[in-house]
Amino acid sequence: MSTLLVLGGSGRTGIHVLAHAVARGHHVRALVRDPSRVAAPEGVQLITGTPARIDDIRRAAEGADAVISVLNNGRASDNPWAAPVSPPTFMTDAARSTLTVMGEQGITRIVATSSQGVAEDWRRISPLMRGLITHSNIKVGFADHNGVDAALRASDVDWTLARAVALTDRPARGPLHAAVPGTGKPGRFVNRSDLAGFLVDTVENDAWVRRAPLVWNARR
Repeated sequence: MSTLLVLGGSGRTGIHVLAHAVARGHHVRALVRDPSRVAAPEGVQLITGTPARIDDIRRAAEGADAVISVLNNGRASDNPWAAPVSPPTFMTDAARSTLTVMGEQGITRIVATSSQGVAEDWRRISPLMRGLITHSNIKVGFADHNGVDAALRASDVDWTLARAVALTDRPARGPLHAAVPGTGKPGRFVNRSDLAGFLVDTVENDAWVRRAPLVWNARR
């Protein structure tokens, strides 16, 4: 049993992280802006605050053994042309603050969500997808993911970046797979709950340390 700090726990993937972690017996804290609007599972400690403020992260992280970050640089809708609603470096700034707090408090493990196509994986996605990213508001989130990637890689903590393919709430059509980018052809989608389970698995098993696997649901 561990004490886990979840950043982004009020989001569509984060709420599944809370559920998986509590169901497995972990003490779970989530730093959220408005606890009254979060339908958290029983047993989750909701701490009012924002990862945009380092002092809020400090309060939330006290006594934590590991951090799971499912933060995202949000847009007004899922439409790729929708306007960003988060500061352009929201995730990067939060990652840097989180790493500072981890150093202060002796926390050595962080697992964070990322995206297919980030950093060195950019060259592996299709030219069509690269064009869509480059010429839409998705590029803001990708730039922010790249910032998180660089910050974690430059740190001395035990990090894992889970590079998800397209996220969906639809039931999975097959089992979850995780692999080093370039070692196989990933599926197109990953179920949010399955991804959340993978994040908790990775913390529990100390798997994929200082690595960035692609994560997807394979077709049966």
